[in-house]
Amino acid sequence: QVQLVESGGGSVQAGGSLRLACGYFGISNSNYYMGWFREAPGKERELVASRYIGSRNTTYADSVKGRFTISHDGAKNSLYLQMNNLKPEDTAVYYCAARFGFIFSSQPSAFRYWGQGTRVTVSS
Repeated sequence: QVQLVESGGGSVQAGGSLRLACGYFGISNSNYYMGWFREAPGKERELVASRYIGSRNTTYADSVKGRFTISHDGAKNSLYLQMNNLKPEDTAVYYCAARFGFIFSSQPSAFRYWGQGTRVTVSS
């Protein structure tokens, strides 16, 4: 049974930084894609960043390139999202997600496992 648990959300002013963490359980091999999604009020859930655990392949949404960094620590069974230079439009609930396999997909429906979400609020 795969479980994902996010932490690290909060409120910050524009230009500030936050680091999200996702502790995971039940993933016993590296053939997984893991990602961070976000869902803002009135908007669809979107992929922010993803990483294939079996390599260092990463992808980022254009809106966060150069500001967000996804990283993984296998020893700690954790996925991170470092968010710098935050903007009010980054305000959303952020979700950690995982899917088995090496084929990339940005669609939420392709990810089987989800955390409970952590809220990020950026004020101007």
